[in-house]
Amino acid sequence: MGRRYDTVSFLTDYGTQDEFVGVCKSVIREIAPHAVVIDLTHGVAPFDVRAGSLALARSISYVASGVVLAVVDPGVATPRKALAIEVADGEGVLVGPDNGLLAPAVSMAGGAGRAVHLNNADYQLHAIGATFAGRDVFAPAAAHLCNGVDLFELGDPVDTDLLLPGVIPLPQSDETKVITQVLWVDRFGNAQLNVGPDDIPASFGDRIDVRFSAPADPTGGTTRNCVRATSFAELAGGAVGLVLDSSGMLAVAMDQRSAAEELGLDVGDQVTLTASSDAGAGGGNGPVTQQVSIRRS
Repeated sequence: MGRRYDTVSFLTDYGTQDEFVGVCKSVIREIAPHAVVIDLTHGVAPFDVRAGSLALARSISYVASGVVLAVVDPGVATPRKALAIEVADGEGVLVGPDNGLLAPAVSMAGGAGRAVHLNNADYQLHAIGATFAGRDVFAPAAAHLCNGVDLFELGDPVDTDLLLPGVIPLPQSDETKVITQVLWVDRFGNAQLNVGPDDIPASFGDRIDVRFSAPADPTGGTTRNCVRATSFAELAGGAVGLVLDSSGMLAVAMDQRSAAEELGLDVGDQVTLTASSDAGAGGGNGPVTQQVSIRRS
């Protein structure tokens, strides 16, 4: 008998228009009536494994101890493995496909402990088709874990070193520029970059210029005055800023307006930060400025 869990934190790309989420939650309820299911999100874009992995990574430090059930699975019904991975000395178990979805969250939770391929049919639903693994494989596994079924009862052990890693772009930088990428645009239109405040050279200062370039003309575009800010309210009057967001990353943002919509930003766009060559940026008493050019990759 393994450890029992009371909570399943649930993330998918299923949306809420169809019955998929409700059916999975009903399967969990039938097998483990005591378990509480918390919906992290079901709004991940269909088939977008990277977006799902980033959402899970942003959430993992705050989810309750227990099972994390994550399903963004464009390779369903293919040879890709279905996994359950222990983390934090058994405080939690991540359940989902071996396609990079779980890897960033596993890393942030301190790395993988035991892991298994969910291939024991005794702990799965028997269905005619194989295209709804969330219902037939992953949800039952999550529920049985909540009931105290030991991880190794659910399938064969797997070498955690062979699990598919997540793909997260890294910034590139030198003394004069930092090339970043938009990781995520939230529903308010804030465009999170793949850099934190420590990734920006101190010499760039706090007051910046932002140059936005059309995808077809990365050297052109317009320039907007911009500041590094700690709150949206500091960006009154249509100002654009780099705000430290709740995940500790910098985001291109505006106050009560969508920066992504106004500036034409989307996930995957390249954002290049460079120290301005304006007169006020170099010596003297003027603030050091930063130029941000944005183009679609």
